[in-house]
Amino acid sequence: MTAQARYEAEVLRVWGDAQDGAHDLWHLRRVWTLCQRIAEEQRGANRDVLLAAAIFHDVINLPKDHPNRGQAARLSADHAVQFLAQDFDETALDAIHHAILAHSFSAKVPATTLEAQILQDADRLEALGAIGIARCFNVSGQIGRDLFDGADPLARDRPLDDTAFALDHFEVKLFKVAAQLHTKTARAIAADRIEFMKKFQRRLATEVSPA
Repeated sequence: MTAQARYEAEVLRVWGDAQDGAHDLWHLRRVWTLCQRIAEEQRGANRDVLLAAAIFHDVINLPKDHPNRGQAARLSADHAVQFLAQDFDETALDAIHHAILAHSFSAKVPATTLEAQILQDADRLEALGAIGIARCFNVSGQIGRDLFDGADPLARDRPLDDTAFALDHFEVKLFKVAAQLHTKTARAIAADRIEFMKKFQRRLATEVSPA
């Protein structure tokens, strides 16, 4: 069994019967793929650390509206290093823990290592583009947000409110992601994905209020 397969098996064991379409095994695999793509232009990244951090970064997955949501990254990091204690030395375990802890928006932990920066960039790219749109609406459905304001979907004449409308989350948070990315590769990917999201906004507004 490969290291990735073993890590994935542990994540699935922890998740059990829980289902979250925005944080599933395919999300973890896409994040790992993005990590590898970014790492190609970032010399010195430890691929073994990145793999472990990418697969375990959401092993403890709490709903967005859970009162302990802000602790999910720390809990995931703790679980990862406990599981991986026999596979890595202390320095690598510390690197994995930090990368997982720093990937989270809500944790507000600065990414101070190359691996942490790469993982943070990769995970945040998952919030953008076609995948980002799908995941945003999935999460919004889970916590009871409406898709959009049918009278004013682009908030031209009202304040933005992403606690009420999923589409508002684009402007409130997701479009700001690009300014927080660390790597040139991630910023280029983000620019393309944000352009697609803005086209989606315009198309949706047209369909809601056809001329």
